[in-house]
Amino acid sequence: MMKTTANAAQADYWNALAGQTWARFQAQLDRQIEPLGREAMRVLAPRAGERILDIGCGCGQTTMELAALTGAGGYVKGADISAPMLEIAKARPVLPGAVAPVFEQADAQVASFGDGAFDAAFSRFGVMFFADPVAAFANIRRALRPGGRLAFVCWRPFAENVWMRAPQEAAAPFMPASPAADPMAPGPFAFADAARVLGILGDAGFKDIALEKFDCLIGGGDLAQSLELALRVGPLGGALREHPELTQTVSGAVRDALAGYVTPKGVLMPAATWIVRAQA
Repeated sequence: MMKTTANAAQADYWNALAGQTWARFQAQLDRQIEPLGREAMRVLAPRAGERILDIGCGCGQTTMELAALTGAGGYVKGADISAPMLEIAKARPVLPGAVAPVFEQADAQVASFGDGAFDAAFSRFGVMFFADPVAAFANIRRALRPGGRLAFVCWRPFAENVWMRAPQEAAAPFMPASPAADPMAPGPFAFADAARVLGILGDAGFKDIALEKFDCLIGGGDLAQSLELALRVGPLGGALREHPELTQTVSGAVRDALAGYVTPKGVLMPAATWIVRAQA
């Protein structure tokens, strides 16, 4: 268990039903967001023998890939706040040519990873949930050697992410109205504003900060798989965890919305992200 955390609400969230849901749908979620993480990994450009920290590693797919890229002389640590997801990560087979990564249940805002212990830090959608993002990134920067690299992928605004917006809009007529969310509160879209991300990283002591748009179609499941996932994760999944009695009511409308994106390769929908890079 974690020794310290500054993000108690997120720890509760990701160790309860949300974390269990992500663990349950690990294979489909990995397939869905894999191309987005791969682009951030390309920007990071891991090298053989490097020491890399994977922040918010979740079920460990990216950690294992980083370990394969750093090879026999490398060292990779995956850190996440969610015990259910880390159980999946620890059970994954090590990829050929890699040293088994280390997994730690830790709040990256406050955990001690060792001063200058890593050559690079990476994250696939794991850095938008900090109560104090400046403090969190300052802590991550301390874990990097001088000149160490940071690269991560995060979501652009909800309106641009059709894969989450279309199911929620289809369900909206059947759901109770919810209060407007604070755009700066910890959550998947907390880093949608590029200016805010630049400010956070700059205040945390990073330099050479850059954001680039990256868009692609994601998904790949059939219609039934895609419907089940849409009803369990993302903003709609969160709303239905509060109102599970409405799941059957909204499922037909959500299925119809998803049906418009069926392709020979499964349901594929537009995703919009930032690929962020910086230097310690």
